[in-house]
Amino acid sequence: MTLSILMVLLGTVLILAGLIGCIVPILPGPPVAFISLLLISLAGGWQVYQVWLLVLLGAAAVLAAVSDSVLPVLSSRRSGAGKAGIRGSVIGMIVGTFLFPPFGTIAGAFVGAFAGELIWRREDSRPLKAALGVFSGTLAATVVKLAAAGTVAFFFVKGAVSLF
Repeated sequence: MTLSILMVLLGTVLILAGLIGCIVPILPGPPVAFISLLLISLAGGWQVYQVWLLVLLGAAAVLAAVSDSVLPVLSSRRSGAGKAGIRGSVIGMIVGTFLFPPFGTIAGAFVGAFAGELIWRREDSRPLKAALGVFSGTLAATVVKLAAAGTVAFFFVKGAVSLF
């Protein structure tokens, strides 16, 4: 029983860290949250969840984390951002994360893309459109990560309740 309580407490910390990691790019949010399901499964003698569900949720967590890198780039390319805009958005995300957490990540991506496009202006450059593209991709990736981590959190609570 004490092992179960310890696993639930540690899992709760991981869920919270995972949800924070969905907004702050330092932690891979959904995979961190997914570890909580493994802890609950371990505490329940691997009888809490079926293996297919763990595999499915694990794959969803990894795909959501990968989307954090892919969606902003795809969205920025579609909106006409150049390499300078993409690099500026990455720099802006990093600076924004440290200066204005947690919303500085998204705002920093927008400002960085805009600044990158303005500084290294190309003939066909449309900096505002490029920055909006990066912003929408970053926002979409955040929503995908929050959905994945939220689903993991739901199953974590369901599994934790079943232990007691």
